[in-house]
Amino acid sequence: MAITTVPETPRKPGRPPSPYSARPQRTSLGRKVRDNLTGHAFLIGAVLCFVVFSWYPMVRGIVMSFQRTRRGETTWVGWDNYSRIIADPSFWTAWQNTFYFTVLALVLGYVVPFFVAVLLNEFRHAKGYLRILVYLPVMLPPASALYLFKFYAYDPSEAGLFNAILKALHLPTSQWMQSPEMTMPAMVIASTWMNMGGAVLIYLASLQGIPGELYEAAELDGAGIWKRIRHVTIPQTRLILALLAMIQIVATMQLFIEPLILANGAGAEDSATTVAYLIYQHGFFQNDLNGAAALGVIMLVVLAGFSAVYLRLSAKQD
Repeated sequence: MAITTVPETPRKPGRPPSPYSARPQRTSLGRKVRDNLTGHAFLIGAVLCFVVFSWYPMVRGIVMSFQRTRRGETTWVGWDNYSRIIADPSFWTAWQNTFYFTVLALVLGYVVPFFVAVLLNEFRHAKGYLRILVYLPVMLPPASALYLFKFYAYDPSEAGLFNAILKALHLPTSQWMQSPEMTMPAMVIASTWMNMGGAVLIYLASLQGIPGELYEAAELDGAGIWKRIRHVTIPQTRLILALLAMIQIVATMQLFIEPLILANGAGAEDSATTVAYLIYQHGFFQNDLNGAAALGVIMLVVLAGFSAVYLRLSAKQD
């Protein structure tokens, strides 16, 4: 019997080698160089922004504070601008008003956002809507919010919102921004309402990071809400509280837009004159850029000294 053989199926020709397979693979050194170049490119851009918009104006202001420019001629006068600024009675009034506002802002604008955050953290429902409601004033332009307070809330007549509330409660009404005694408290109320939304959200994020076991242990020991806040909440959020305290002090000492809009600048009997507004007055109304620069350097030194003391105390506590 004849044996038949099945012819072999011809093999398909293999795929031609890819031209990219011959490309040498990148070495780890080349990859590191490329990554470093990318990182340094972003870093150089950030540094240039700081140099152009922060460091150069700061250095330029320090140099101008030791100079005097008259009719296009600049001369070196040393400490004359500083002695002239310090001898001005408005200088001490501005610092007194600035410190007064800072203290009031710490009492009201620093404490209120923390307790609002604690209250919102206790809610079980509608947390998102309440957060939006609290943060809504931050999204308003500051000038619009301040004009709202000036012409609607702080209207000295009985048509004003706050005076209408006081009248409904059978309490004496106030002149608000027309009264030297109420100027600073009124600005603190407006500033707190505008800016507390951001602080509330930061506090809420910090509160949600506290372990629930700590509150459960406190409840088992019979601690009420105030003891839980004192012995659990505040110690667990100590770093955030300290950081926001420093940020608020630095921000409130640069108070400017509130007196400019609410009190038309100086306010009744210079009750709203602050250091930042005095700098604006020297630079744009009196055409005294050198005096404004000297006053700005003084504020810089005060804020830098405060920041250094804060960092020193924080390092000791840690």
